[in-house]
Amino acid sequence: MKYLMICLGNICRSPLAEGVLRDKLEKIGSNSIVESRGFETYHDGDIADYRAQKTAKKHNIDLSKHRGSLFQAVDFDNFDMIYVMDKNNYSDVASMARTPEDMKKVDFLMNASRPGTDTVVVDPYYGADENFDEVYEMIDEAADAIIKQYEKK
Repeated sequence: MKYLMICLGNICRSPLAEGVLRDKLEKIGSNSIVESRGFETYHDGDIADYRAQKTAKKHNIDLSKHRGSLFQAVDFDNFDMIYVMDKNNYSDVASMARTPEDMKKVDFLMNASRPGTDTVVVDPYYGADENFDEVYEMIDEAADAIIKQYEKK
């Protein structure tokens, strides 16, 4: 499987989601691919936010090699599942979909653990350090659900 995580800038939520899911997949011996992208050009090539890195490090996940990159229409071809963090991300991805099949790959990350709720993973960028911990907990919950789905296949 190939998973893609999407947020606005690709420096907070999506790199954290990428790191968490990749770590869990590696621990079960999966060779699945997990990457992340964003939509804001001003973060293209940037490292993960220091608070995201700090939060990840608390859980033995290294985000130091992350560099922000932009979502492109070709990502629909390269990934099996595309998970978004919020409604704006969903709209941004949908605006680039070429076919209904493209959109079948797209879902809110939290729908993995809370099906049909379209629960938003709130952007912690303008918040405090503890907001990153809250985001981590949500992502961890969703990643556990993705792992269960993966193991069923």
